[in-house]
Amino acid sequence: MEAYVKIEINNYIATIEFFHPEQNSLPSDVLKNLANTITEAGNNDQVKVIILKSGGDRTFCAGASFKELIAINDAETGKVFFSGFANVINAMRKCPKFIIGRIQGKTVGGGVGIASATDYCMATKFASIKLSELNVGIGPFVVSPAIERKMGVSAMSQIAIDANTFYEANWAREKGLYAYVFETIEELDEAVQKFAEHLCTYNPEAMLEMKKIFWRGTDNWDNLLAERAAISGRLVLSDFTKETLKKFK
Repeated sequence: MEAYVKIEINNYIATIEFFHPEQNSLPSDVLKNLANTITEAGNNDQVKVIILKSGGDRTFCAGASFKELIAINDAETGKVFFSGFANVINAMRKCPKFIIGRIQGKTVGGGVGIASATDYCMATKFASIKLSELNVGIGPFVVSPAIERKMGVSAMSQIAIDANTFYEANWAREKGLYAYVFETIEELDEAVQKFAEHLCTYNPEAMLEMKKIFWRGTDNWDNLLAERAAISGRLVLSDFTKETLKKFK
């Protein structure tokens, strides 16, 4: 199957789905499409609530595309590459509609950042999380502000340092990432749909003002995440990281 980002709008609910055949890892073009689609849905008067999901049933998002990561040869290209997730997170932050995350499977690296940037997130018991960036000589610099905002410094630091471990979905729920964890994808989908339909009965202006409050203190994120992307873009050129990435060629 080809990679895609698609949107479907029914009864004021916009369902945005992304997919990539390599475990939903996200190259730059898909990230750009995803950020633009979120922005467009946020500005659409026919949308009151957004559901964000990925295709397939095993992995929500495996993070950044390793093929692109390996090909980076200069700091500016590195910054642009890592800005992909920054742009998605900022699009979610600025979106005037509530975004419900539907996390059906494992999520790694940048995927944890996307899940953290949703306004309300539900998952299955298979939706364990991992921040693996330290393994390749970089760090979760771009996504850590979103993860820290959602889960706190302690939890974010724990998974960032313990880069080899998948943390179970119930651990992520206890730390505030997931609101609910379900046994099956079917139960998850039913709960997400019902919740979205219920949100549509609320005053859109009230939800907009609530979202502004929830995201207070993040007005500097356009600059902050760009600065973080530059750090990753520099580190990916380090001898340590280049040697490590050779193992994945």
